[in-house]
Amino acid sequence: MAANGTEESAPERPRDIRDVPGGGPTVLRMMLGAQLRGLRERAGVTREAAGDRIRGSHAKISRLENGRTGFKERDVVDLLTLYGVDDGDERETLIALARRANAPGWWHQYSDLLPPWFETYVGLEQAATQIRTYEPQFVPGLLQTAAMARHVTGLGHGSMADDERERRVEFRLRRQRVLDGSGAGEPPTLWAVVDEAALRRLTGGADVMREQIDHLIAAAEARHVVIQMVPFQLGGHAGAGGPFSILRFARESEVPDVVYLEQLTSALYLDKRSDVDDYLATMELLCVQALAPEETRTALEAIRADLAEVG
Repeated sequence: MAANGTEESAPERPRDIRDVPGGGPTVLRMMLGAQLRGLRERAGVTREAAGDRIRGSHAKISRLENGRTGFKERDVVDLLTLYGVDDGDERETLIALARRANAPGWWHQYSDLLPPWFETYVGLEQAATQIRTYEPQFVPGLLQTAAMARHVTGLGHGSMADDERERRVEFRLRRQRVLDGSGAGEPPTLWAVVDEAALRRLTGGADVMREQIDHLIAAAEARHVVIQMVPFQLGGHAGAGGPFSILRFARESEVPDVVYLEQLTSALYLDKRSDVDDYLATMELLCVQALAPEETRTALEAIRADLAEVG
């Protein structure tokens, strides 16, 4: 019975990790962080006090609760004790979740090539059930051919050795396996809105672009891939602020939608509901302003015909 005389419901038990669909380590960290935040708040423990218990700071607790860093099993045990979690099954479920969350994803083998802020994105991308993206300059990475990926990779790393370039291309193509069903679980829905400039610019040359346009036409045949083009004739449009992606996860994971904004040397991850809603509204408006998927296919075929005339 609560102090106000109403019946107090028992805290929800943590979800069995075996029931989590497509739970890569990044999403599992976010799940565990959310569980620990709920336990801390119900116990009336401040972040400062929790930080003291694990020989850290309130900032470390914030990073743990947001899933932005890995968990030490000892820290999880100490926090559960502090929060009064005495039930053996509940403790073991959360400790097991911590172990799984610390397991490296497949992209760990490329960690020497990737900045930490992008590793986080890859983990989210691999676990998402829906990926919506707007690209004004390049074909989205999940839809690039090997030749396009090779050229785009070289734009930002002009002096790299050939073997490093090929590993970067290999990594990008490995990311794409999430769309063909060869990754874990069902492939996500990919909804890409691409500016006509990204499809008209001869990135890599005419041969590379012809292959790329053919690949987009074929990719759009899949039931879980939607491609829309923002035509030049539209003029100004809702995507004037630059590229962004919105990732959504299975409801069972209890992970909020995330907006990803990539910068030159870092990235922003927005999960505040008001921020996500603003970007969702922008994406919806872009989809209305862009050519419909059927019209986009016709436009892609026209671009392909124009490229056939380019030497």
